[in-house]
Amino acid sequence: MSTKSIAIAAVALVAVGIGATVWYATRPAADDPFAQCRVSSVGGGAAAIGGPFELVNEDGVTVTDKDVFTKPTILYFGYTFCPDVCPLDNMRNADALRILDERGYDAQAAFISIDPERDTPEVVKEFTSLFHDNMIGLTGTPEQVKAASMAYKTYYKKQEDGDPEYYLVDHSTFAYLVFPEIGFVDFFKREDTAEQMADRVACFIDAAG
Repeated sequence: MSTKSIAIAAVALVAVGIGATVWYATRPAADDPFAQCRVSSVGGGAAAIGGPFELVNEDGVTVTDKDVFTKPTILYFGYTFCPDVCPLDNMRNADALRILDERGYDAQAAFISIDPERDTPEVVKEFTSLFHDNMIGLTGTPEQVKAASMAYKTYYKKQEDGDPEYYLVDHSTFAYLVFPEIGFVDFFKREDTAEQMADRVACFIDAAG
């Protein structure tokens, strides 16, 4: 299966899996403090996505979500062996951070590996260092990674019919905006550009006061 086919299949499966949880709305709720920033809405409210987790950071230290989300964070689930989707998405996320940096906003990115079998803290650290100094790499046990993935309603599945060493992993490609104390506030699609992401992150930061 080609990389393009993998990406399309992953997105399709996420659409089926999340289904009624996420949909695009033209009119945000009037009582939403971030209404002017949103281009999407979440079934059940923002609290339906996100939650506590425990993972291992790129320095080998066990951390919780509270340790990670110390500032507005663009969160992405992927893996370092991903041939093109993950590098492209993480470069876009890093570019959004650079735009925010230039505008005077303090934000960061976080990358959670969904391939803990290969993505050790050392491997994840090398990967994130390619994109931005303010990108945090996270991995963990299969159980820890699965719990974090379930909290954010993401999808991933190892391809069992490939090479046992050079296998690929189908996965969803949403990026999430998470604030300390508040939690998940919005998500980004693959077609969102770095400029669009930076504009929306800045809007949320301004609205949060």
